[in-house]
Amino acid sequence: MTSTTRTSEQHSDALRRANGAMADRLFKGAAYGSGLLILGLLAAVAVFLLMRAWPVVAGPRDATQAVIASFTGGRFDSFVQYVGPLLFGSVLVAALALAIAFFVSIGIAIFISQYAPRRLAAGLNTVVDLLAAIPSVVYGLWGALVLVPATYPFWDWTAQHLGWIPLFAGPAANPPRTVATVALVLAVMILPIITSMTRDVFMQAPRLHQEAALALGATKWETIKLAVLPFGRSGIISASMLGLGRALGETMAVLMILSPGFGYSFNLLEASKDQTIAANIAAQYAEANNLGVSVLIATGLVLFAITFGVNYAARRLTQKATS
Repeated sequence: MTSTTRTSEQHSDALRRANGAMADRLFKGAAYGSGLLILGLLAAVAVFLLMRAWPVVAGPRDATQAVIASFTGGRFDSFVQYVGPLLFGSVLVAALALAIAFFVSIGIAIFISQYAPRRLAAGLNTVVDLLAAIPSVVYGLWGALVLVPATYPFWDWTAQHLGWIPLFAGPAANPPRTVATVALVLAVMILPIITSMTRDVFMQAPRLHQEAALALGATKWETIKLAVLPFGRSGIISASMLGLGRALGETMAVLMILSPGFGYSFNLLEASKDQTIAANIAAQYAEANNLGVSVLIATGLVLFAITFGVNYAARRLTQKATS
């Protein structure tokens, strides 16, 4: 090899390393910028909510009480009394939706990733992804026009045979525009989100661990229980919390189905007992004055804080699951 050729190769290597270092710096800067952008957007939303909700805290108390009384038909006149039932309804509906969707989603994800033949799994993956892409207003229309009349016989049977349980104390409302029906619709809405995330996590489970369990005589289910589910624990938690956040903030489906009320009722079959923060904002915003909008945004700030807390708790649980 001549000295000229050696010098040319060294120059090419130096140029390649310089280009690689430049690409690394650009990628690092883009990654940092994206992270800072997310934090900036989150801070901007928080500042906006605080500024628009400030008149509720610092403004004339009599005017705020009058607005709240107009929203509740004179039932409440303080912000704490007003936001309490709304927060209770939001958490109740979202928790019920997650309880319904969780085990079904995990079962579907296990079937797709571990049991289904390749062609069937591909078709099911497409269906799950399509369900996740359906707009919430379509789910609301389906729930209001199809599910509400179709579920009354079941809710009536539940009230008659399980009415001794406070959750199902009868009689069931007809039409059943109740928490139970809304929870079913929200469960269908968050089911594809949880399913798609857990499916992807299960498919990344180490193949060697599964083969080792099978080689030691484990059945298919025992292999899933020993090698797949522990690996996907953090993904399951993250997917569940993401679905819970979607259910907490859902607006149109709840607004189109639930018969609103201001109470603290655990009865799932009675109408006009509960309401969510997001649906209440959508219902009251069009006719609210400036102070009324501030009151509604203040309730949105409470929902923002609750959602932030849910995501923070999910992050901590995920860290514990992976440690």
